[in-house]
Amino acid sequence: MATPRIETALTRMCGIEHPIVQGGMHYVGYAEMAAAVSNAGGLGIITGITVSVGPKGAEGLRDEIRKCRKLTSKPFGVNITLLPVGTPPDFEGVVRVIIEEGVKFVETAGRDPRPVMGPLKAAGVKIIHKCVAIRHALSAAKWGADMISMDGFDCGGHPGEDDVGNWVLIAKAGRVLRSRGIPFVVSGGCATGSQLAAALALGAEGMNMGTAFMATKEAPVHMNIKKALVDADERSTTHIFRTVNNTERVYKNSQSAKVRDIEAKHPGDFTKLYPLVRGELYRQSFQETGDTENSVWSCGQSLGLIDEVLSCEDLVKGIITEAAAIIQHRMPKVVTSSPSQSASYASKL
Repeated sequence: MATPRIETALTRMCGIEHPIVQGGMHYVGYAEMAAAVSNAGGLGIITGITVSVGPKGAEGLRDEIRKCRKLTSKPFGVNITLLPVGTPPDFEGVVRVIIEEGVKFVETAGRDPRPVMGPLKAAGVKIIHKCVAIRHALSAAKWGADMISMDGFDCGGHPGEDDVGNWVLIAKAGRVLRSRGIPFVVSGGCATGSQLAAALALGAEGMNMGTAFMATKEAPVHMNIKKALVDADERSTTHIFRTVNNTERVYKNSQSAKVRDIEAKHPGDFTKLYPLVRGELYRQSFQETGDTENSVWSCGQSLGLIDEVLSCEDLVKGIITEAAAIIQHRMPKVVTSSPSQSASYASKL
């Protein structure tokens, strides 16, 4: 049976079949991941910071882009995360490679995207900026972002310091951003078709998923990580880096407990945390050992909605089919009054 079609500003802008984006994920967003999502009809994203920090620098990103092109003929993008890391990426080189390789879509995240936005926009690249606050979204749109990815407190990685969950954040975005003609997708805690239907009802043009794709068959991470996501529930994450104003939601394990304990005793002292949170430990867990306990690794509360390891195609198809069924079959039944009674409000949608 064919998968239903849901057309939004996201699908039209990116030329994709389904309004689903795979967000950037450290040590996950390689060519294999991005291509699998794109082949499933979404927008796959290569994580620039993962592939451009190392001996090859930005040329590592070029290799990954070319590898992705061999795996899919469909649109895909690159994530540029502007957050402090141990070894700062060559952002100028990353932008140059994206432009030279003809990538048409970039997801920016972290902080002020203006350092990379100018040359990308001049080259005709469409920018989806991920942010955690309405005020940041308005600024990004003013600077030239083509779409916003509103990232709620439910998200894995860095949810900011405002602690606003998606139920309120997206409802407000539906008022504030839509009234200004700024399209947005919802990000953070997303994994189901019912959530996509709700996101569309709240004014979003689709949704961005990370953790849900981490648990797919094609995700280039150790099977132990995927099993941990399936076995976990919505309580299986915690926050670190609160005292250094760079909050991160991570998997709740023995390593994150140690980090939280040290942080409580030495607030604001990152030097005492660094030995436990080094990126190399993260990489080893995901790419080599599969040890879920000896590193801190990002994941969102959506792990409470993951019941099995599916292919990207089956995951996306299930989400779209569920969303379409809710919109087409449940929603019409719950409104029993005449359409004329709500017609005056329909013009605001």
